[in-house]
Amino acid sequence: MEEFIAVGELMVPLEEYATVSDEASLFEAVMALEEVHERMNREKYHYLHRAILVYNREKKIVGKIGQIDVLRALEPRYKDLGDTRAMSRAGLSPQFIRSMMDNMAFCDTSLTDMCGKASRIQVKDFMYTPEAGEFVEADASICEAIHMLIMGKHQKLLVLREGEIVGVLRLSDVFMKIFEMMKQCEA
Repeated sequence: MEEFIAVGELMVPLEEYATVSDEASLFEAVMALEEVHERMNREKYHYLHRAILVYNREKKIVGKIGQIDVLRALEPRYKDLGDTRAMSRAGLSPQFIRSMMDNMAFCDTSLTDMCGKASRIQVKDFMYTPEAGEFVEADASICEAIHMLIMGKHQKLLVLREGEIVGVLRLSDVFMKIFEMMKQCEA
């Protein structure tokens, strides 16, 4: 008989994840991530978190910020391109991508100047709003979550219990569980 592993067993509980208000600054968001990294249980989680969850006034999770989102926020002209996630999957040539940087004058100021703006950029202005395919129920099987990770375009899924986000299922944690099971099968 197959071993059933529920998503909730592998998820990172919301209280162990970096979170900030949608009114927070980019700098505050990055500092929240650093704070969580400092107190993380490294025996339980092999990999550091790479995202920050964003909540609204009602304390509901309404968005997330990944590493690419942080970098994108430092250069406001990326907003002029629209959905760069879709563009990245469009198969644009390396020459075209380089020409975009020159033509749109991306990074025409120093990185120091760009990073200096971090306290003036609000999270709500650049956060990513999760899509329907990014949610999985806590009592769903890990196999269902693996299917969603493979077929979707996400590195993590938001875990729901009774309609509320209660945690994050990271691809890295799923991989580590599968890796451990592979080693047991070989033993």
